[in-house]
Amino acid sequence: MKALIFGADGQLGRALQRTLPAGFEVTALSRSDLDIGNETALNRAIDYAGPELVINAAAYTAVDAAEEDESQAFRINGSAPGWMALACARLGARLVHISTDYVFDGQARQPYPPEAATNPINVYGRSKRAGEEALLSSPNALIVRTSALYSAHGRNFATTMLRLLAERDAIAVVDDQISVPTHVASLANVVWALVEAGATGIHHFTDYGTASWYQFACAIVEKADAAGFEFDCRINPVTTAQYDARAARPPFSVLDCAATWAITGTPKHWEEELDIMLAEWMAAR
Repeated sequence: MKALIFGADGQLGRALQRTLPAGFEVTALSRSDLDIGNETALNRAIDYAGPELVINAAAYTAVDAAEEDESQAFRINGSAPGWMALACARLGARLVHISTDYVFDGQARQPYPPEAATNPINVYGRSKRAGEEALLSSPNALIVRTSALYSAHGRNFATTMLRLLAERDAIAVVDDQISVPTHVASLANVVWALVEAGATGIHHFTDYGTASWYQFACAIVEKADAAGFEFDCRINPVTTAQYDARAARPPFSVLDCAATWAITGTPKHWEEELDIMLAEWMAAR
């Protein structure tokens, strides 16, 4: 199967290429190769590649910056997926689009199933929901929502924490926002599994368990210390109000992944996946 991946230089794009199953021939385009916010260039790239499968791993992910850059966030996260859907429909290709737990407002106290009503509370979440809505009428589209993605490479919460541990003596981390840290390698494997299973519609995937950002940070500290990473820094829990970020965040955005896990199997606990990521990060230092 001929596959085209957008976002090739991002953490998920890289992981998708590393986990490519047998039987796929992939073309992977990075941001420097293509601006997916350019409709003409995007259509030209899809037509030239002639794919049977398109995976959109590209996104505008700067949650706070999006508050002041709404037009660009909506162009990349909202308009571009819609253009991809139209091009895929023209070619008869399947489309996989990666979305986020931030399409929910976080007022629930039970994990959100795929069919739950959305109500994003920041520009980033609204732009990602716009991208979803552009795909909902496409019978060959698969939307995979996930949360708190991290890897040993690129900019993400885990690598940022590891950098700050070496630079500072204290870090304030929010302790009242609950989601699920998800290793990008887990997500990449599940995306391919869902593709091979012929899945369509909205699916949720995260690693197993739940955590606040503070709990995630504490686990990084403990495991990095045990692995021999030297630092002298403490982690201080704060509330969302005390942190005072530009963009509002959902206080609870745990996703109900039961339907996906029935296809792909139950994943490892997020702390086990964190061990795998830290081993890779330590080996690359």
